Amino acid sequence: MGLSIEPSQVSGTIKAPPSKSMTQRAIAAALLADGETAVLNPSFCDDSLAAMSIAEGLGASVESSESELRITGSRNLKSAELNCRESGLAIRMFSPIAALFPAEIKITGDASLKKRPMMMITEALSQLGVRCTSAGGFLPLTIHGPMKSGHCVIDGSISSQLLTGLLMALPLTSGNSQLEVINLKSKPYIDMTLELLREFGIMIENKKYTLFIVPGNQKYQSKKYIVEGDWSGGAFLLVAGAINGNLKILGLRPDSRQSDVAVIKALRMAGARMDIGAEAIEISRSDLKCFEFDATESPDLFPPLVALASYCKGTTLIKGVSRLIHKESNRAAVLKEEFGRMDINIEINNDVMSVTGGKPAGAEINPHGDHRIAMAAAVAAVGASGKVIIHDPQCVAKSYPGFFEDLRKIGTKTYK
Repeated sequence: MGLSIEPSQVSGTIKAPPSKSMTQRAIAAALLADGETAVLNPSFCDDSLAAMSIAEGLGASVESSESELRITGSRNLKSAELNCRESGLAIRMFSPIAALFPAEIKITGDASLKKRPMMMITEALSQLGVRCTSAGGFLPLTIHGPMKSGHCVIDGSISSQLLTGLLMALPLTSGNSQLEVINLKSKPYIDMTLELLREFGIMIENKKYTLFIVPGNQKYQSKKYIVEGDWSGGAFLLVAGAINGNLKILGLRPDSRQSDVAVIKALRMAGARMDIGAEAIEISRSDLKCFEFDATESPDLFPPLVALASYCKGTTLIKGVSRLIHKESNRAAVLKEEFGRMDINIEINNDVMSVTGGKPAGAEINPHGDHRIAMAAAVAAVGASGKVIIHDPQCVAKSYPGFFEDLRKIGTKTYK
C-alpha cells in the first residue's frame, strides 16, 4: 500500500531522531563491558533491533524501555546463529566480535544484505587466525575463533565498518595488534568509533588513518552513555525546511563527529537560511541555487542532497557515486529513476551525479526497499506541484521508524 503526500508547508519544532550508528556501536561496547551499561536516547530502528538481538545471542542481557536500554555485558554464547537482518554495520561490526569466541558461529542476513559482498570480512579475519568462510563471497558467514592479536591489512575503500568491528574486538585479544588500512573512506565514522571507545575505556593510536595501533588485554568499562541525534536522519528534516518550511530542529550537535554533519556545508552552499545554535537549528524556505559537493566521505547524504538539488536553480554536482553501489539498493541508479518520475533530470558521469533543479512533479515512487530513497522522495514532495505516492513506506523503519509521524507533526499532509 502506498502513502500519499500532498505539497505542504512545514513548520514548528521537531527533535531529530537518535543516531542509529552510535546506538549500534554502544550496544556492541556494552556487550563487551563488565557490568551494566545504560544507553539513553537509543534508536529503536530495525538496524538497532538487529544489534540488540545479536548482543543477546552473544551473551548480553538487554532490557529496553521507551527511552533507555540496560545492557549487562557477558560473553557466554547463547546462540550459534546470528541474524543481522539488513544492517551493513551489524554484519561488519559484529563479525570480528563473534570471532572472539572459541566456537563456530553462523551469521546470516535478510534481503539486500544477502547481495552485499563479504570477501573483505573473510580475508581480514583469516589474517588473525580465524576460520571464516562464506557462500561464494556472500552470506551466510561461518566464523570459528578465537581471533588472535597480530597484523592485519584491510581495504577501506568500500566501507569503514569492518575497521570499526576490528577496532572494537582486537583490544580484548591477548597481545598488541596493528591494523594497516588502504584507501580508507568515511574517516568521520572511524572518529565516531574511536570517540565511543575512549568513553568505554579503550585506547587506540590512530596514525593518519593508515595504521592503527591496538594494545591488547584492555577492558571495556560499563557506563551511562547518551546517544546523540542523528545527522543522517536530521538531514531530511533540514532539507524539508529549506524547500518549503520554517523549522526548529532539536538534538543535532554542531560539533558532532558524524560525517553527515556536512549537510550544513551543502545547505549553506545552496543558499539556505539557517541559524545554528548549540541546542537547535532554525531553517526556513529559501531561494536555492545549485552547488558542488563532495559526498565521498558522507555517501548517506546523496538522497537528501538530491531532494535539495531538485529545488536549486541550475545543475548541482555531487561527487562520490562509487560509494552508492552496495547500499540497500543501487542507490545512484534508483535516485535517477525515481526522481526522473518527478521530472527531475539526473545524469551520472563516472563518480559525479548531476541534478538539474526545477519543480518536482507529482508521481508514484518505488523506493526499491531503500529507506533513504523513500525519505528523499517524501521530502521532495513538500514543495512539489502535485501529490507524491510512496510505495512500501514502511521501509523507513530500517533507520528512522518515526519519520512519517515526524513529517505529520510539522504539518505535512499524508494519507493512505
